[in-house]
Amino acid sequence: MDYLKALQNAKRIVVKVGTSTLTHDTGKLNLNRMELLVRQLTDLQNQGREVVLVTSGAVGVGLGRLGLRERPGTILQRQALAAIGQGLLMQVYEKLFSEYGQTVAQILLTRSDISDRKRYLNARNTILALLKYQVVPIINENDTVATEELKIGENDTLSALVAGLIEADLLILLSDVDGLYTADPKENPTAKLVPLVKEITFEITSMAGGAGSIFGTGGMATKLEAAKMATAAGSSMVLMNGSEPFRIRQIFDAKPVGTVFLSSQAIVSSRKRWIAYGPQVAGELTVDSGAERALIKQGKSLLPSGIVELSGDFEVGDLVKIVNGERRELGRGLTNYSREQLQKIIGKKCAEIEMILGFKTADEVVHRDNLVIT
Repeated sequence: MDYLKALQNAKRIVVKVGTSTLTHDTGKLNLNRMELLVRQLTDLQNQGREVVLVTSGAVGVGLGRLGLRERPGTILQRQALAAIGQGLLMQVYEKLFSEYGQTVAQILLTRSDISDRKRYLNARNTILALLKYQVVPIINENDTVATEELKIGENDTLSALVAGLIEADLLILLSDVDGLYTADPKENPTAKLVPLVKEITFEITSMAGGAGSIFGTGGMATKLEAAKMATAAGSSMVLMNGSEPFRIRQIFDAKPVGTVFLSSQAIVSSRKRWIAYGPQVAGELTVDSGAERALIKQGKSLLPSGIVELSGDFEVGDLVKIVNGERRELGRGLTNYSREQLQKIIGKKCAEIEMILGFKTADEVVHRDNLVIT
C-alpha cells in the first residue's frame, strides 16, 4: 500500500501517549508498558529520526499516589495532583530512557505559549535545538498553573499543536482503542476498523464516540480534531492502540496499524500553522458561495463583499474563523478590521470602504498571507 510506504520516510515524529495507556486501572503507572514504549522511541532515535513525546498522566499518577479513585471536580485540586504526579512521571521516564543511553528533556506548555507569537517561536526554537542535540523532548501541558482560560485542553490537541509547531512529518496517537471504527465497538459488535482516512468528512466525524477512562479525559472526538489539525498543516497521523507499543515499529515496516489519517498537502509554513491553531478564535465570519469559491478554488483573499454575517467580539489582528452558510469551517485568518468596523462594510465593495469608515486599512478583510484554509 503506497500510503503505508509513505509513512516509512517520516523523519520528525511526535508520539502522544494517553493516561489510559500509561497507567493500570488502579491509576498507578504501568511500568512494563512504559518500558516497551521507551525502547521503541529510543530505537527510532537510533535510526536517525527525531522523536518528541507528548505525555499525559500527571493528574492520573497524582491520583494513584494519593490512592484516589475519581478525578476531583475543581481545577485547584487537579493542579495539586498534577504537581504531585508530574515529578513522579518524569522520574520514571528519565530512569527508563537513561537505561538505553537516551537523554530526555521536560517541557511544560500552556495556551499562552501557543497563542503568543513570540512565545510560540521560543518554544519552537527550544524543541528544535533539543532535537539537534538528539534529545527526546517530553512535553505535557503545565496543569499545575493552567487555569481554564489558559488550558490547551486535551493532550490530543496539544500533540497536534506540537506537530504543527515543529513541522513534524508524522503524529502517532497511542490510545486505548485500535483506531477509528464505523461505530463504537463496545456497543456494536459489527463495527469495523477504518484503516485509512483521506479526508475528515461529516460522515467520519459522526463515528466519534464518548468519553475516555476515569483517569483520562479524551474521547474519539478529540482524536479526530487532532487529526484534522495535523493533516491540514501537512502532517499525517496514525491512531493506534498503545497497549502494545512494539507495534510502533510496524508503521515503519509499511505494515497496517490502526487508522492512518493521510495528509494530502505539503508541510505548511510555521507562521501559517500558528495562524491556524495558535491564537484562540475571537469571532466568526459567514461568507456567501461566491466568496467560498474564491477562497477554496482560486486562492483569493476575503473581501467585505463576500461576508454575510458576523459573530463574536473581535479587534484588529484577532483570529477569526471563516464558515460557509452551512456553518462548515473553511479557514482561519487574522482580520484587518474589528467587529465594529466590519459591521459597517460587510457586503460592500472595496471602493466603498474609505467612504463609509473614513479610512481604509486594506481592501481585504483577511489577506491571503494571513489566511489558512482548514
